[in-house]
Parts: sequence; structure tokens; C-alpha cells
Amino acid sequence: MKKQLPYHGWCFVCGTENPHSIGLTWYVDENGILTTEFTLNEAQQGPPGHAHGGASAAILDEAMGLVVWAVGHKVAAVNLEINYHKPLPLHQPLTLEARITQMDERKIFSSGEIKLADASIAVSGRGIYVVAPRLFANVQLKQEKA
Repeated sequence: MKKQLPYHGWCFVCGTENPHSIGLTWYVDENGILTTEFTLNEAQQGPPGHAHGGASAAILDEAMGLVVWAVGHKVAAVNLEINYHKPLPLHQPLTLEARITQMDERKIFSSGEIKLADASIAVSGRGIYVVAPRLFANVQLKQEKA
């Protein structure tokens, strides 16, 4: 069973208060896997008809960090590795999965993939996150009603 995660106000990737947000909605399952389904448009365009690499990097950063937040750690990225396998087309359904891969005393590692409609991996990433409670001292998350 999947549980919808709260929205993040003005977040560039998933904030409902940000008129320029990509507008993603996140879900986490009982195994801690974070998922979303989405479609990108001209607002995220890089090469004609395809997403800008920065848009896919931002989406993966948010997903890989949020999967860590989902287990209770307020974190910030200290290292991101993004691998571009195939261009992300605009106006096509895309899916994303992210998961925690390792937890150390100070660092939490996660990974994610954005997949095309045929389930092939278009963009993958790995991230290292550290707990940063002072950075998020005033964060209030909202659970929107469906």
C-alpha cells in the first residue's frame, strides 16, 4: 500500500504554493520505496521536445532526499551523481523510483531512476545526504486532500 507524502510549500519540484513548481506528488510504499508518475512540458524544456538536464537532476535530488525524509531525517544533499542514459521526452508519461541504499553514522545514501513509458531507465542518480535540522527549523509540510 502506498502513502502520499506531504507537499513542500514553495518547493521547486513539488510545492503547491509555487506557481513555477514542476508539481510532482510523491508516494512511499511499505518497503520505503518512493515513487511518482509525471509528465514534463515546455516549462522544463532543454533540447527541443526534451527535458533540460537540470530539471531531471532537480527531480532526482528531491526524490533521493525525500525518501530519506520519509523515514524521519531532515537532510540536505552534500553530493549528487546524475547519469543521463536517454533524453527525457516532453508530454510523455514518466515514472520515478528512489530508495535508501545505505545509512552511516553521519551520511545517508540513496539512489533513484527516472524511467520512460517502456520502463527503460532514462536518468539515474545517487546522492549523499546529511542531517541538517537547523536548515529546516521552520519547515511546515502540508498534506493536501485529494
